[in-house]
Amino acid sequence: MVDANVSTSAETAEQLLEELLSATHEASPTELPLALDRYTEAMGMGRTVIYLIDLQQRMLMPLDEDEPRMGLDDTLAGFAYRTDSVRIEEAGAGGLTIWLPLMNGAERLGVLKLRPASLDGVMLTRCRMLASLLALIITSKRTYIDTVAQYTRTRTMKLPTEMLRAFLPPRSIGTGRVVSTAVVEPAYELGGDAFDHSFTEDVLHATILDAMGHDLASGLTTSVAMAGSRNARRTGADLEALVTTVDEALAKWLPDQFCTGVFLRLHMPSGVLRWANCGHPTPLVIRHRRLLDKELERTAEPPLGLPAWLSDAPRRVHETALEPGDRVLLYTDGVVESRDEEGEQFGLERFADHIIRSTAAGQNAPEVLRLLIHAILDLRHRELSDDATILMIEWHPPGP
Repeated sequence: MVDANVSTSAETAEQLLEELLSATHEASPTELPLALDRYTEAMGMGRTVIYLIDLQQRMLMPLDEDEPRMGLDDTLAGFAYRTDSVRIEEAGAGGLTIWLPLMNGAERLGVLKLRPASLDGVMLTRCRMLASLLALIITSKRTYIDTVAQYTRTRTMKLPTEMLRAFLPPRSIGTGRVVSTAVVEPAYELGGDAFDHSFTEDVLHATILDAMGHDLASGLTTSVAMAGSRNARRTGADLEALVTTVDEALAKWLPDQFCTGVFLRLHMPSGVLRWANCGHPTPLVIRHRRLLDKELERTAEPPLGLPAWLSDAPRRVHETALEPGDRVLLYTDGVVESRDEEGEQFGLERFADHIIRSTAAGQNAPEVLRLLIHAILDLRHRELSDDATILMIEWHPPGP
């Protein structure tokens, strides 16, 4: 390692970065913070602390056990996470504390804390680059290092939920044209809800599923439906063939089970939206801060796994064109059917109103859903009677 007293010229910084990258390839979960500290001390960034967001997006969990957990709503670290922005505050002895969001594309992982003695444009740029690099490192290592999952959980997870969460993609994905973001509750007792989203070339694929029941069989049903969808998608199947694949997989492997779902494809350059709705609540559109609850309503079709019993008609795929700034909402019935202590449902109007108000307040798409799912949970004192899943897509056309 280069001596800490050596001036961090461009050449020195490059060498230090190379050494950090080399160390992170081989570092165990306990060695990674040590390698990171050696780098940041040599770069004049001070001691580093990584905070990861917990599963329900309420707390920032430090990877250093000597550091306290931090709330999102009453700390500068939480503000950096919620707004995807860098925050700077004075620390003791005339130093500074910098909070940087840890993001992989649209996915929010947590925040990074740095303590440089001084700050200029070059140092701030290097801090941002380090945060970007760490986000990529965390994303790659969490697939095989359980330490990340352990730090982001606050209680024990049920077996069906563990199985389903193994299939779930990142909460948020995005490009310059579209953001797709989702939330799922109850986080530790999930039964049969799931979502999926991905990109192929210039198309966004999005799916929401809700299986019958609330047990291991429900989770298995959703998992088979998810696997069938991905298998068809990755072999280049069109939307009609994809839904048929899922129907046939459930009929073959789980003939006594079924689930509802929506499969959607958005052509990002044009905004052309194609979808198939298999017995699921109608997706919503919010346009110009107005709820269009009938925009995507079509003739009802049977749930996945049941067509052969109920109808010989082929699955129908529908098409429409979005307008710039449209938000498309896929949700499960547990969202709007959640009731307060007086028995009043959360309802579509309140559902849409939360999104419209948060958007008007300037919240980014993932933050809008975080606030919404917390509002639904708080209505029930954080105890839901059914799974509640929301997936929101926000489309912006390419520039001229």
